[in-house]
This record gives sequence, structure tokens and C-alpha cells, in this order.
Amino acid sequence: MGMVIAAAHTATHHGAGPACAVALASRAARACLEQAQVSPSSVGVLINVGVYRESNTFEPALAALVQKEVGINLDYIADPAPAAGFSFDLMNGACGVLNAVQLAQSLLDTGSADRALITAADVHPGGDARRDPHYPYADLAGALLLQRSADPDAGFGPVSVYAGDGPTDTEGYLDTAAMGSDGRSRITVRRTEGHGARRSAHAAACTAAYVREHGIDPDRTLVVGPRAAHDNVVAGEPHTAAPILGYLRALAAPRPADRDRLLIVTAGAGPSAACAAYRPEGW
Repeated sequence: MGMVIAAAHTATHHGAGPACAVALASRAARACLEQAQVSPSSVGVLINVGVYRESNTFEPALAALVQKEVGINLDYIADPAPAAGFSFDLMNGACGVLNAVQLAQSLLDTGSADRALITAADVHPGGDARRDPHYPYADLAGALLLQRSADPDAGFGPVSVYAGDGPTDTEGYLDTAAMGSDGRSRITVRRTEGHGARRSAHAAACTAAYVREHGIDPDRTLVVGPRAAHDNVVAGEPHTAAPILGYLRALAAPRPADRDRLLIVTAGAGPSAACAAYRPEGW
């Protein structure tokens, strides 16, 4: 059985108040469950891969807070079927979603869970990315609901991760020497000159390597690259939620008749990249 995407959604910050990573991730997750017409209790595991959070919050795990907001099996005594929900954070920047897909494949293959929910949300520590012209990322969340499919030709192929040879050219960190009393609302993001071109080159090289390693036919494949989701829908770059937004854009666009699969590619700091082939049900 293959593992397929049962539902996918994104959520953006449009309100007058500060953005909240938990609220955005929860909104995207609830939309996924509603689209798939399943209850929160049907989710066996939730993996959150967001990096940037309001007030630079890192404890407790945001996955647990999202789980609570969505209401995923919070009490194994009161709601024992199918089991108590399990959730955790996984942080690997732009590659986090595909890392989570790889983990979810293992969990679903072994029968440890029937469904897995991946959430990705980044928000400016100060609450509104639109007010900081130097901060590159959008206040954006995405969610994927994954489940097994009886269609042997549908679903994800192997997830491959590739590490680059050079030093990292993108860093996000707290500058303790400069943050002063505003440390909860500030973050320093540094990129070396030419980082975009290097990231694109690394993504292209990793895509070519994946195609060779797994026998992918390029003439039958649509590539969803790391920049595929960057448009006017959000103010700033999509970060950890970019693969989800790119996937939704690919499904919404006209599809050439000879293309029967997607190749999702992510690239980020490290430098690192990840690739996974995916064939939706019915393609």
C-alpha cells in the first residue's frame, strides 16, 4: 500500500493582531480533517516542522499545543479509540516537511498509525512579518493529512536527503549581544551573497541525482521546486510550509496529459536538499 495525501491546506495571517504559529498550524490542520471528512481521533501521530515562532517560543513542543487545539486524542482513557495521540516537533528548516513524510511512511508501513498529520508554520517572533522588511519569510502555515491507499501505484516514493559540500549560507538565530529587552520579538536572519543561486544549483543537482537513483522518467514528471510556491498570495517567502503550498499550486494548475507524477524538491540551509516522488490517487 502506498501513502497518499488525503488532504492539504494552508493558512495565512490576515488579522490585525499578532500572528501565532500554533493558531495558523491548527487552522490548516482542522481544514485538512474537514476536507477528508475524518475526526481528530483518527489521527495517530502529529509531526510539526515549523521553525520560527512568536516570542521565540521553543518549549513546550509546539506539536503538543497544536494537538490540543485540534483535539487529537487528548485523553486515552476518555477517548481510547484508536489510541492516545502522539505528537512531536521535527526541525530541519525547508526540508522539514519531507523529513516528516519519511517518518510518517515508516509509521504507517508498520501499522503504528492509520493516519499522520504534518503541520508547518512560521511566524515572525514579533507577531507580524509584514512590519519587518528585513525578515525574509512569510507568516504562513500548511498541513498535510497522510493515510494509506489501496492503490499500489499511488503515493510517495522514497524520500532522499542530500547534503552539500560548502558551509551554510543562511542562519537564523538570537543575537544575544544585540537583542536587549526586545529579544522575545526579534530574530537575526543572515544570508551570504548569492545564496539564492547556490540553493537553486544545489536543488537542481539533487533533483538530477534523485532521477538517476530512482529511475524517474523526467518526461512524465512535474517538478515542484523550492521556489514554486513563491507568489503574491503571501508577503515574504514561504519557508517550512513551501512544499505544501507548492503541492497545492501544482494540483490547481492545468496538467499536461503526459505527466503522471510529481517530484517534490526542497532546499535550504545546511546546505541540504530533499526529494520525493509522489503520484496522487487517480493520476
